Amino acid sequence: MITALDHVQLAAPPGSEDRLRAFYTDVLGLAELPKPPVLAARGGCWFGSGPVQLHLGIETGFRPARKAHPGLRVTVIDAFATRLTDHGITVTWDDNLPGHRRFYADDPVGNRLEFLEPLTGSPQRPR
Repeated sequence: MITALDHVQLAAPPGSEDRLRAFYTDVLGLAELPKPPVLAARGGCWFGSGPVQLHLGIETGFRPARKAHPGLRVTVIDAFATRLTDHGITVTWDDNLPGHRRFYADDPVGNRLEFLEPLTGSPQRPR
């Protein structure tokens, strides 16, 4: 029986770790997580905040995820969007999910990320 989502893995091109670190830690505010030595030898980076973990793995022949994406729940979404735009990140708002405010942005290698916040008093989607 599945009990939780442990992490989401996104791909990244070889040599992109410094750009990923700057974005995921400085812009998004996630902490870099240590990788086990055997996995660290493969490159890439892991990031987290509380129970949320994003793993960025190096992939030869990388193509960014344009449709598939993690949905990251945030608080004070307007301030979070401003934080991204202040760092030069393009934010694209989308109002097609009832009961939520959300926007999309790309990481520095072109992977699509969704950021969303439930509206106060809105019924939650089934879990």
